[in-house]
Amino acid sequence: MKKTIFALCMLGLIAVNSHAQSKVKCFDFGWKFTNQEITDGQSVSLDDSKWKSIDLPHDWDISHSPAANAATGKGGGYFPAGKGWYRKHVKDSELNVNEGESMWLHFEGVYQDCKVYVNGKQAGKHFYGYTPFKVNITPYICKGMNTIAVMVDNSRQPNCRWYSGSGIYRHVWLETYNRNKMDDPQKLFVRTEKVFGISADGTHADSAAVRVTYGNQLDETRILRNVELWSPDSPKLYDIKVGELTVKHGVRTFSYDAKNGFLLNGKPTLINGACVHHDNGVLGAMAFDAAEIRKVRLMKEAGFNLIRTSHNPQTRAMLDACDSLGMMVVDESFDGWYSEKNPYDYHIAIDSCYTEDITAMVLRDRNHPCIISYSIGNEVIERKDIRVIHTASKFKNVITSLDNTRPVTEALCAWDSDWEIYDPHAAVLDIVGYNYMMHKAESDHERCPERVMWQTESYPRDAFANWKHTVERPYIIGDMVWTGLDYLGESAIGLWHYENEPRAEHWQAEHFPYHGAYCGDVDLTGWRKPISHYRDMLWNVEEGAADVYLAVREPDYYVNGHVTETLWSVWPTWESWNWRGWEGKDIEAEIYTKAPKVRLYLNNKLIAERDVNIDTQYKAVIKLPYQPGTLKAVSVDANGKEMAESTLRTSSEPATIRLTPDRKLINADGQDLAFIMVDVVDKDGNIVADADIPVTVSVKGRATLLAAASANLKDLEPKTSPKVTTYKGKAIIVVRSGRKAGKAVISATMPKENGSKSTSLTIICK
Repeated sequence: MKKTIFALCMLGLIAVNSHAQSKVKCFDFGWKFTNQEITDGQSVSLDDSKWKSIDLPHDWDISHSPAANAATGKGGGYFPAGKGWYRKHVKDSELNVNEGESMWLHFEGVYQDCKVYVNGKQAGKHFYGYTPFKVNITPYICKGMNTIAVMVDNSRQPNCRWYSGSGIYRHVWLETYNRNKMDDPQKLFVRTEKVFGISADGTHADSAAVRVTYGNQLDETRILRNVELWSPDSPKLYDIKVGELTVKHGVRTFSYDAKNGFLLNGKPTLINGACVHHDNGVLGAMAFDAAEIRKVRLMKEAGFNLIRTSHNPQTRAMLDACDSLGMMVVDESFDGWYSEKNPYDYHIAIDSCYTEDITAMVLRDRNHPCIISYSIGNEVIERKDIRVIHTASKFKNVITSLDNTRPVTEALCAWDSDWEIYDPHAAVLDIVGYNYMMHKAESDHERCPERVMWQTESYPRDAFANWKHTVERPYIIGDMVWTGLDYLGESAIGLWHYENEPRAEHWQAEHFPYHGAYCGDVDLTGWRKPISHYRDMLWNVEEGAADVYLAVREPDYYVNGHVTETLWSVWPTWESWNWRGWEGKDIEAEIYTKAPKVRLYLNNKLIAERDVNIDTQYKAVIKLPYQPGTLKAVSVDANGKEMAESTLRTSSEPATIRLTPDRKLINADGQDLAFIMVDVVDKDGNIVADADIPVTVSVKGRATLLAAASANLKDLEPKTSPKVTTYKGKAIIVVRSGRKAGKAVISATMPKENGSKSTSLTIICK
């Protein structure tokens, strides 16, 4: 049976639309924090004057160095976790409520198990660290000064298979609602019921019927005419006003079935997806809007059209970015269910929490056009227990009771030969997620011909095979690689190992000081690895196009003995023609293109010409003796005409540091960020791709240093430290704007042996 879905969008923090009520205030500033053991942290009389002053979002883990004996272990990246207290003192003038109003604290995310106190009395609590929650503080407000206290308990470890962070790591809002007004975004649901006259190219429609409901107070249909449809290529959004709220609304349709595949606005669309964790790399779990937008932009620039929020709901700002930038989303609720993966994971609270947490996810997210599916789980351990079918059904039922416009999926995986035992479980799902199991697709299709599949996790090295599977089989509607971005925790996944390191997968041995994952297409600094360019070319470049990309495989035994790959790794390959000491020895260049031929030149001498096609996997690997100079790959058309080129040059010695910001103008709101790439360059401006140089960072003026780090997952320097050692000639600096306008000067200095060269950059906070 063909299933057709219509959905829309609500833009949140970026356009502040769901916060368009008259009384919503940012509550992020002016907190006190301590990691010390406090038994009466909620007490009004407690003296917190010596506690650390902080502004939210805040993650206390990221300011520490990973430690081999940390309770979070390799899964959590060897960070400390523990317990923490937050306190804030607020005058009654800021907490005024009128007749018919109630005041709430809205926490977008606290990791985890928190209790909220107002003037010494417990006003609320929440266990799951990844879902938003609200606390009604109206009954507890008093005249004069009011004390808000939040206790966060992340001490029961391990509780997560990746880096969670610790603390109030997402925004907090002070919100006032009036029972006589339509001002609560959770009660609002906007969806498109029908689209009329879709154009042949799927970009426009004559009109659309939009249904708007607000609890039991409103249920009406509105007509939009001459509609631009939402898609990843053209993410058009419309303002829909409902009471006190304004919703960013995107009109689009999609359908899926085993015969026709996935159709977006009537057009066949291949899903090229990336799994993405909630952390922001060098920022830890801190969810600044600018970091969330950048995360989506990086994935967009890498050629992806879908993000799977593995394995939990992410921020409203991230979904807003997906809406506005054009990125489809699989919105995932949980990792595991009743059977534990870690001693203190979600299984200890699932019965008491799952309805609240699924509801929180759906009510917050259902107005986003970017979301094309909800996911209820990932690789659940109890897969052979017949009760798993009941669990999947009850989770799905909670979702569909709140939003029946999206399909429900789940990521399934087998660790033995009994894959087919999943059939009754899979039958509960609208789309079946396959983690690393696409080799079962053909036989499954023969057995279950109506089943619609997507690979919800795949190995990076299988990029070509997974693209080909999706292109050739309509019942496979997409692939989601593990992962789009490098992340903290799940230490050493995606890394290759040298001879002095344990030759084992990440779960088989301790790999400290590795404290993160290197399986992403994009590293912690935002640099796109060669595998990213290859995947982008496969999915997004037309046959015969001129695009060409050149990288070089690190020679075996070049660094420290023989290279051993792991399941999630690809061979270490770099944008580098710096291979000191390898002169005269064979080295391999990798060239990616969909042009019919490619030529490789070294110092203007033709080394080789190769045919490139689907049989070569749109890749040419050419061996040549290493010689410093200029290596150039050129795409060639069917008539032998050279088209585009990609060039690597051997650099000379490091001369200076180049600082390149993503923006030179940021908002003076205390929340905006500038991401500054650090490149070690020679006298001619070439990146010194083998330079691992210590750099000291300073920030003066109207901004503060938030992070300085490289992509080196063995570097134990705290990410918040002003000291960073470049990795492959690169690092990143992140600065946070102040709340006053003015200039901020960021400086980066190399040590004396490199000439004590210093480079400065000015950012304007306005």
